[in-house]
Amino acid sequence: MSQEQTYKAAGFGADVPRGTRPAIVVVDFSYGFTDLQYPTASDAAAQMAATKRLCDIARAKGYPVVFTTIAYHPGEVDKLPWLKVATGMRALIEGTRLVEIDAATGIQPQDAVVTKKGASSFFGSTLAALLTGAGTDTVVVCGATTSGCVRATVVDAVQTGFNVLVPADCCADRAQAPHDANLYDMGQKYADVTDADDIAAWLESL
Repeated sequence: MSQEQTYKAAGFGADVPRGTRPAIVVVDFSYGFTDLQYPTASDAAAQMAATKRLCDIARAKGYPVVFTTIAYHPGEVDKLPWLKVATGMRALIEGTRLVEIDAATGIQPQDAVVTKKGASSFFGSTLAALLTGAGTDTVVVCGATTSGCVRATVVDAVQTGFNVLVPADCCADRAQAPHDANLYDMGQKYADVTDADDIAAWLESL
């Protein structure tokens, strides 16, 4: 059997239901991940522009837009196991430019910003409470990186009880192969992987 047939036979890849109370979660489009002067960054200009379009529509419709950023206190850096593996993350210190949300995202003062310490935007943060408090039923996940924090956020979002949509052209990574592989896997197991045009049309229809 082909890869597609194997996954289909195993019962993966079904369509995700879409509710009527969406939220946009923008994962780690902070300067540390978007400004190429920093070694942890990738070129995310096109993905941020596509994400901004969706955020603008969501805000106009009254739906929440939540940004996340990774930021560490200097006293945490030598104690967290993740930073012994992903040593580049050690530069993401509270109060520095690297942890600020990139202005190219179009972030607005009313948008919530969630600070996290690990890959998933849900782990040890207020994100689940924010989305639940807003009555959210469907989460659109954008951001960086596809194979890291986006994927971890998508997995935790569906495990927390949300329908999950991932516009592929709103997600950035450092290399194409992990980007593609993780989009494929998310689409088979956790989310509908689609594009910004599809999400924009759906938001406008609500």
